[in-house]
Amino acid sequence: MTEFATYNYLPIPAFIYGTAWKKEATARLVQLAVSSGFWAIDTANQPVHYNEPLVGEAVRMLNEHQIRREALFLQTKFTPVNGHDHRVPYDAGADLTTQVGQSFDSSLKHLGTDYIDSFLLHGPYARRGLGREDWEVWAALEAIHRSGRAKMIGISNVNAGQLAQLCDGAAVKPMVVQNRCYAVLGWDREVREICRAQGIVYQGFSLLTANQDFLDHPVLLTAAKRLGTGPMQVIFRFAQQIGILPLTGTTSKQHMKEDLGVERLELLPEEVRVIEGIGEK
Repeated sequence: MTEFATYNYLPIPAFIYGTAWKKEATARLVQLAVSSGFWAIDTANQPVHYNEPLVGEAVRMLNEHQIRREALFLQTKFTPVNGHDHRVPYDAGADLTTQVGQSFDSSLKHLGTDYIDSFLLHGPYARRGLGREDWEVWAALEAIHRSGRAKMIGISNVNAGQLAQLCDGAAVKPMVVQNRCYAVLGWDREVREICRAQGIVYQGFSLLTANQDFLDHPVLLTAAKRLGTGPMQVIFRFAQQIGILPLTGTTSKQHMKEDLGVERLELLPEEVRVIEGIGEK
């Protein structure tokens, strides 16, 4: 599998398996994803949407089958208090630096590892710009990165203004951005442009679920027919060709194989151009 790389030359596999909403099936599906060919796994220390301990169980079981932890790219997240239900994996009354540290240590324990490949802030505290809380949490992420326990750090669910501000003011700028990707917003064009300029790897999630209205668009169907694949795989390959590292959360072994096979496909420049503007009026 080809790789994406951050501005400081850290590689990330070109497709990530996402574990949100997998609940009690998480361990089984992570094992299935890895056996199908996924080497990057995305999770979060957020029990309301993820089961991080079961990701760790899968990692341990894979290790028993000679797939070492070092072969895997593990990405998790620190989620602010307002992103949790009653199951907060840290002391919600502690200062933010302590919260980040406790969440990170909990993730290490869940995943059965002594380092994380990629550690993300799940989303800014402020709706516009960055506030005091965002800077304090980011400084905590920077400290963990400097300690060597997180190879890369990043942010999710961020808008272009916030990302630009973070890149300008951070001692260590983000290496990864992970956003929901809407065709009607030019596939998050403004954020992607900042990422491209800064050497940040842009990860796109909900590439299919956020764009259901376009799956039967003629350009997707025509390209799929030409390439002998489906429109969903066309979107994933389109994403890779314009610099988006896609996430998928499929539970189907067949779809996993089909999705990983998109690297063998090549969309024509005109097809890429049309798909990039597919949702814009």
